[in-house]
Amino acid sequence: MSVAIKFDMPETVFSAIRKSPSEFAAEMRLAAAVKWYEMGVVSQEKAAEIAGLTRADFIFSLARFEVSPFQSSANEIMEDVRNAD
Repeated sequence: MSVAIKFDMPETVFSAIRKSPSEFAAEMRLAAAVKWYEMGVVSQEKAAEIAGLTRADFIFSLARFEVSPFQSSANEIMEDVRNAD
């Protein structure tokens, strides 16, 4: 099941960003999914679903936004490893 969401945008937005309305909508979905993933609100799997992408394509898309595919920092991972002993 899917739900359609409608909102109004000035027509000038599309020419300013050089995207059609459907391309703009796809870009907004991806941007929201990336931001929510970056904030830890959603998992990669859920973010990919929001963006309308496969999980692999979503992970590749993270690079465009300079967002790490890892939600833990190297220091956090090392701390977890030290605490596992």
